[in-house]
Amino acid sequence: MATQDTELSHPALTMLSEDERLFRDSVYEFADREVRPLVREMDEHAKIPKPLVDKLFALGVMGIEIPESLGGGGASFFHAALAVEALSRVDPSIAVLVDVQNTLVINALLRWGTDDLTRRHLPRLATSAIGAYALSEAGSGSDAFALATRATERGEEWALTGRKLWITNANEADLFIIFATVNPDAGYRGITAFLVERGTAGFTVGKKEDKLGIRASSTCELLLEDCRVPRANVLGETGKGYKVAIETLNEGRIGIGAQMIGLAQGALDHSIKYTRERKQFGKAIADFQAVQHQIARAATELEAARLMVYNAARLRDARQPFLTEAAMCKIFASEVAERVTSLAVNLYGGYGFVKDYPVEKLFRDAKIGQIYEGTSNLQLQTIAKQILK
Repeated sequence: MATQDTELSHPALTMLSEDERLFRDSVYEFADREVRPLVREMDEHAKIPKPLVDKLFALGVMGIEIPESLGGGGASFFHAALAVEALSRVDPSIAVLVDVQNTLVINALLRWGTDDLTRRHLPRLATSAIGAYALSEAGSGSDAFALATRATERGEEWALTGRKLWITNANEADLFIIFATVNPDAGYRGITAFLVERGTAGFTVGKKEDKLGIRASSTCELLLEDCRVPRANVLGETGKGYKVAIETLNEGRIGIGAQMIGLAQGALDHSIKYTRERKQFGKAIADFQAVQHQIARAATELEAARLMVYNAARLRDARQPFLTEAAMCKIFASEVAERVTSLAVNLYGGYGFVKDYPVEKLFRDAKIGQIYEGTSNLQLQTIAKQILK
């Protein structure tokens, strides 16, 4: 059953047009109807059912910015953020599947893909194929360009050899954007982005991680052993992969911000409903001023985070600088999500600590927001660099 909508009507929601509001509401209604009944099972089994993935494609949220002429929705980046937010209110695992597809993979192809690459891959990504984005390695986390994965010229092909870690969507993906260095001595100027399809010889999806949160979302290692990739599959220019990665991740951070505000909203929804129903000392715990003040502070912080995420997404669509705003919204929204979900567990008391109730999962899910697509320390460094330069 859907929880009561506790969102404030001012000011963040006044930033939505009627079309945007209807879109976000329709995605939330889908999540409430199709995803909510599966959340516990997906978390326990760490798997997203294929029929649910098919429904996400049918809903149109897997190719939001892809032009209609290529089978997509032809909508804005802001619409993608709204979809991620709406799905996260129910299950952040489903939201991150959609987020990586739209804000990382499709965005990179739209910006850097040749006509041949976009014609070949965007229609599939809009209708049936899942994408993954493979940058991280064992020795390159926040130091993203300290890559050990090598790409060596072999005539009309590149041969990729190396190992990638922590790759979201890897278990389900059909298409992978893989970053490798063509010249280790050149540092970041040797990084190049390649498109690799599942089933390519020398390419294997390896171990699936057993995670704390967002468990239904797959996170796997990738193994490349003399994996041959045609020259035509270079995304962008050879040696310019660092630019592809940086500019795409800046947009991806807005997506993570959207995930975190949706997650926090879901936890707040549950908390308000529970505090109205739970009675102690002869009255609902929502009647106690101490509880009211905690909920008020959570709602205030969540509203501020939502405004930051919406602002960053709007700036991106307006082709205005948004690097600082993206970093700010990611760090703030992820911290708010952790605080709001922790409060939800506290308000549920003992029930909040068991899996029969929904908030312990959201608490586990929130932690990743401060880690992936740039840790909080990295966001702080980015913000400081921009405001002090």
